[in-house]
Amino acid sequence: MGANVQQGAASGGRRGKRRKGRAKPMSEINVTPFVDVMLVLLIIFMVAAPLLTVGVPVELPKTAAEALPTEAEEPLTITVQADGQLSIQNTEIADADLIGRLRAVAAERADDKVFLRADGSIPYERVVQVMGALNRGGFSNIGLVTDTGGPALDGSDG
Repeated sequence: MGANVQQGAASGGRRGKRRKGRAKPMSEINVTPFVDVMLVLLIIFMVAAPLLTVGVPVELPKTAAEALPTEAEEPLTITVQADGQLSIQNTEIADADLIGRLRAVAAERADDKVFLRADGSIPYERVVQVMGALNRGGFSNIGLVTDTGGPALDGSDG
């Protein structure tokens, strides 16, 4: 003797029937494509970020100074390598041609800011000579580039 449940007129009668014609709209957002795109962009930026720095290898001295704020225009960078070789951005240049090139660049630029990257092992005299050439070339706003985290004069480490 089995017990059967009977649906009568009072119980609705439509409970087991499907709707025909209209599908129920899906109310969930599919985030998988969004996550895929974000991961691809993350990988692209992780690979591209180290390539954006100036490509001349220099062992910069370490100081406790804070970084300078960045500008809208790409800064002009002069590099003095450990062997004394000079470079404007990534282009090596002879000492005799430096002032002439700097004057030509200064005529085209709106900003007189220049960053000087000098290897920590070269003599101070060489750095000052390059700074004098930068001044004669039309650049009076000179920023010295260093690595952060070095010792401070009060004996503490950066």
